[in-house]
Amino acid sequence: MERTFLAVKPDGVQRGLVGEIVGRFEKKGFHLVALKMIHVRRSLGGSLRLASRELLQQHYIDLKDRPFYPGLVEYMHSGPVVAMVWQGANAVKTARKMLGETKPDDSNPGTIRGDFAVQVGRNIIHGSDSVASAEKEISLWFTAEEVTSWKSCSHDWVYE
Repeated sequence: MERTFLAVKPDGVQRGLVGEIVGRFEKKGFHLVALKMIHVRRSLGGSLRLASRELLQQHYIDLKDRPFYPGLVEYMHSGPVVAMVWQGANAVKTARKMLGETKPDDSNPGTIRGDFAVQVGRNIIHGSDSVASAEKEISLWFTAEEVTSWKSCSHDWVYE
């Protein structure tokens, strides 16, 4: 089974779309093996685990030469992010189809971005674009101990 990394961006979290997104992947038959919310700012009551600018810069390193890179890192650092690892057959490719195009106006209805996003700079969710990227992103956001391994009782009803 393949694994992919997804992150609900601050706009998706603030709009209350985390449950809807998780539900879509569960209904598809994917298996959630890791999930955590990382608040990227210091709270008044202390410090939560922070998604540092360094982590975000490393996550988006392939975009570092693009003019929107600084704004993207700053935006991702502006609020809570829900990071997830999903497992399933062809998880990366299928998840990308479920997300829709990066530009929401190019996304079909029925996709996450097609249904919920309006502008590319607030496109709700990040998803790995290859198996190699998924492996890199999972290791950036999760320790090996944070990614579980278990078999759902419905596995044999979803997969041959």
